[in-house]
Amino acid sequence: MPVFRYRWSSRPGPLTVEDYRERARRAVPDMVWAYVDYGAESMTTLNANRAAFDRYMLKSKVLTGREAKDLGTTIAGQDISAPILLAPTGAAGLSHWTGELGAAQGAEAAGTLSIVSTAASYSFEEIAAGTRRGHFFQLYPWADTTTGRHDLTHAMMKRAANAGYTGMFVTVDVPTHGNRESEQKRGMGNPPVLTPARVLNAGLRPKWWAAFLRHERMSLRNLVDPGEKAGGAKTAMKTLNRQFRMMRPELNWDDFAWMRENWHGPLYIKGVLDAADAVRAVELGADGIVVSNHGGRQLDCAPAAIDALPAIAAGVGDRAEVLVDGGIRRGTDIIKALCLGADGVCIGRPYLYGLAAGGPDGARHVVEILKTEMRRAMTLMGVAELAELDESWLIPAGAPVPVVDR
Repeated sequence: MPVFRYRWSSRPGPLTVEDYRERARRAVPDMVWAYVDYGAESMTTLNANRAAFDRYMLKSKVLTGREAKDLGTTIAGQDISAPILLAPTGAAGLSHWTGELGAAQGAEAAGTLSIVSTAASYSFEEIAAGTRRGHFFQLYPWADTTTGRHDLTHAMMKRAANAGYTGMFVTVDVPTHGNRESEQKRGMGNPPVLTPARVLNAGLRPKWWAAFLRHERMSLRNLVDPGEKAGGAKTAMKTLNRQFRMMRPELNWDDFAWMRENWHGPLYIKGVLDAADAVRAVELGADGIVVSNHGGRQLDCAPAAIDALPAIAAGVGDRAEVLVDGGIRRGTDIIKALCLGADGVCIGRPYLYGLAAGGPDGARHVVEILKTEMRRAMTLMGVAELAELDESWLIPAGAPVPVVDR
């Protein structure tokens, strides 16, 4: 199986996640950009994910003599350099030919881990062979109508366990595909629609086009049948269509309980916005909750993830780890999430921007940018340790600063 090692660059790069976003926009065709950056319907939830962070300001205490240095923490039993994981994002090979393998290598280089998508453009086995640590894997509990209810799910779980993945993240907010109109308008429907204008648009990115044709990383490698060539547009269409047919609106809590019984490692449930759902998941054995609205790509008008976080953290934070994703673009966003009860965050679009603009080194650098921003902000706040962060460090935007009576 193909394995590569990336040669890291020491050259200075972009300074912010937004800088990488601007470079990524220029690096990929419009169809791919719609897939990476847009959301469902009117993109109300996608925009709310960002806007919600702006409702909080950070308290600052001076002359504390304290500096934030170590951001290290433990998630799902694994030590990482900062409370940042790479979220599962399917078909990352569209952003850059190194795809999920390059992203996982970038995560390792930054001292953290990746959650590998079932819909990855590299197989579980390829990514495991090309990395040094035991990463996590994300499970879409899809159905296979030709076999039993859990046969395909069980097979995926066994493959991941055999490949050395240490934790499983079950995504539960995709009983059907979100209505991503912006993608469809640009040709990223099911199946994708190529027109002369769209082919020309891709041709204007010759570096991307050459890599796409050479490496053929559009297919979802974990869904390719044994013995089937995992490459080419025809196979890509087959696997994408297979994915849509296997979505499961009938999935219920009994299925989740079955997964808990059959997965012998840390188990997280991803896509929870309701505190009662989080409590039920923990009662069924979940080790962690990922508060998420799928980056605004599923139910439009769902609440911002950061708004759903406090109630969930209050309900299960003493019994399970709580992560959050959606809208994170700055180190200060991560600090706010931790103050509101999160144990860590997952980033999706930010590392895809880095990957599209700079390959694995770009993905690594995005994580490093966020870590640097966190250390700087915590030092300016007068906070030295992650454990000190709680809601007392937040001030509602626009609220008057409290006056201390003398």
